[in-house]
Amino acid sequence: MGLATRLWSLLLHAALFILCVEQSSGRKTTIGSKKDIIIKDHAHSSSHGHHMTTMDDPSLNVFFTPNDLKIGNTIPIYFPEKNLSLSPRLLTKEDSDSIPFSLSEFPFLLDYFLFPKESPQAKAMEYTLKQCELEPIQGETRFCATTLESMLDFASDLFGPGVRFRILTTTPLKNSSALLQNYTVLGEPKEVFAPIMIGCHTMPYPYAVFYCHSQGKESKNKVFEVSLVGANGERVESAAVCHMDTSRWDRDHVSFHMLGVEPRSSPVCHFFPSDNLVWVPLTSSAV
Repeated sequence: MGLATRLWSLLLHAALFILCVEQSSGRKTTIGSKKDIIIKDHAHSSSHGHHMTTMDDPSLNVFFTPNDLKIGNTIPIYFPEKNLSLSPRLLTKEDSDSIPFSLSEFPFLLDYFLFPKESPQAKAMEYTLKQCELEPIQGETRFCATTLESMLDFASDLFGPGVRFRILTTTPLKNSSALLQNYTVLGEPKEVFAPIMIGCHTMPYPYAVFYCHSQGKESKNKVFEVSLVGANGERVESAAVCHMDTSRWDRDHVSFHMLGVEPRSSPVCHFFPSDNLVWVPLTSSAV
């Protein structure tokens, strides 16, 4: 099975895979009908940026503090409903090279995808392009991937040539009737030793775009695998990251308000939705 197919299988099943980088032609991915593309509302920001949401948005219930990761503790969490089989796919390199991905080309892109300037799709596209062109904070490396090759190259550059890696995800919900509910921590959360990690978040766009960023080996981030059970009895295996140093974040970052903590002086943790990825070196092990 080709490498592109294997990675997409990971996204479809939201399972944990160990990927071995090998040469493969992959499978050609088409963008589909430009008229039929629908971009769902999506609230993502960089670790220090702003959310496209308001404080009363239930989807903001993804943040917690390191002290919340205790057996038996209950945390209100919003896990969005994700039909991964209907999600847009990463482009082939050929397709990616043929379509500009730049805010300066926004008028052309609106015409290319047949989106009216004031449409929700146009606003979502513009948001993604702006996020992808923001300057990184000190010590951060960021990149928006539209192809499997570019995502693998980004990981290889950060981890080092020849370093194998694993990808952590969150299992998708089976019962989507309660997207926001109280979850109880089951068992001791497993900390994954990761001297360097990459978080990749899906962004709203006509085709798959992953906003990937890393704070390098000097970061104080902690990666966890957490077993949870919802109030409705549903089990979720979730990937979570704790940012222990938030001193360079925007003081108005929504997480500080949600958690009621002092801006830039308190660690902030968050769970990952099922279509987001956490990349860590394969040498990482649970502590």
